[in-house]
Amino acid sequence: MPTLGPSLLFAAGLTLGVGAGVLYPRKSPSSPIPNVQLPPPPPEGGQHDSRALVPTAGGSAVLSHGFPGPIPDILKRTAYTAAYDRRLQHPAWTAEHLTATSLARTPPPSSPGTNPVPLDQARKGDTAGSGDKVVVKGDRSKSVFMEDEGIPEMFRAKLRDYFRSGYDRGHMVPAADAKISQQAMNETFYLSNIAPQVGDGFNRHYWAYLEDFCRRLTTNFEDVYVFTVPLYLPAKQADGKWRVSYEVIGNPPSISVPTHFAKVILASRPDFSYPQRPSSNPNYPSSSSSDTIKELAMGAFVLPNKEIPDQADLRSFVVPVEHVEKAAGLQLFNEQVKGKSKQLCAVTQCQVIVRRFDDARKSIGKK
Repeated sequence: MPTLGPSLLFAAGLTLGVGAGVLYPRKSPSSPIPNVQLPPPPPEGGQHDSRALVPTAGGSAVLSHGFPGPIPDILKRTAYTAAYDRRLQHPAWTAEHLTATSLARTPPPSSPGTNPVPLDQARKGDTAGSGDKVVVKGDRSKSVFMEDEGIPEMFRAKLRDYFRSGYDRGHMVPAADAKISQQAMNETFYLSNIAPQVGDGFNRHYWAYLEDFCRRLTTNFEDVYVFTVPLYLPAKQADGKWRVSYEVIGNPPSISVPTHFAKVILASRPDFSYPQRPSSNPNYPSSSSSDTIKELAMGAFVLPNKEIPDQADLRSFVVPVEHVEKAAGLQLFNEQVKGKSKQLCAVTQCQVIVRRFDDARKSIGKK
């Protein structure tokens, strides 16, 4: 049985220009493929002036002013990777790799062959202040929402677009997933990582519970890969026809408001049906080696962008991964990974923990 290590799993998921879809080649077609120069890969940060040959009925025509698109801006951050949709002006998807170490507030242990950082030095590097006052490296109070200047100005989400819009600036990659450094946390506040979300009952409540559920999976799995995908799903109208209807905010109206949001999760841990090999890194005695055979679990949750009761069962939002892929026009995982994966809710308890921290803050503020 082949082995699927963490790096391979994540690479297999990112088949949208930043991944390795060629790891599992498909069967070659019987008919020859014409020798045509393909459009260039997506730019990073939108700063790319491309020229490409595009096939036409009369042959190939040179687009002297660059390939027109559609082009997603591939954003490689400290704690995540994302593709920004210029038309909708929010992420098309974001991707994260969560581990117990990545979510920790302290620096990761040194790798083999290097001198370990003394404990007192590591603590000083991770905190600031004196006495009993401790400030963690990733401090949310120091982060502010900001426009992403790496996105062309014409397609860039602006701070004023959200002002009095009635929607929260909803993180696709939450700040709590990026505690490892202040820079990592700050990068989650770029508007290129934001989409309009209903505030009360969703962004501040049930959606936050789902984000917490993703983080808690790292207590049972070594590696947790999370895709967050804004969706635009059709609804049946009074005349019996299906239509996609959504609001657009901003001045002028430019930022689309998704009807739904999806979290697609792939989690892995050692498969104890096979002999296990411990990690060669002495700093990770409880981890398995990278070539250990893994047990894979996959799940997809689609939530409507509206108020959701706290008592709603998380399992009621489970959908096949293929449904998310088809609705978003993405291929998140190849068939080999899907075929080897168990249903996430069959191997772990899919349940949110209700924490109404914002209500507590409101109560304190009133007092």
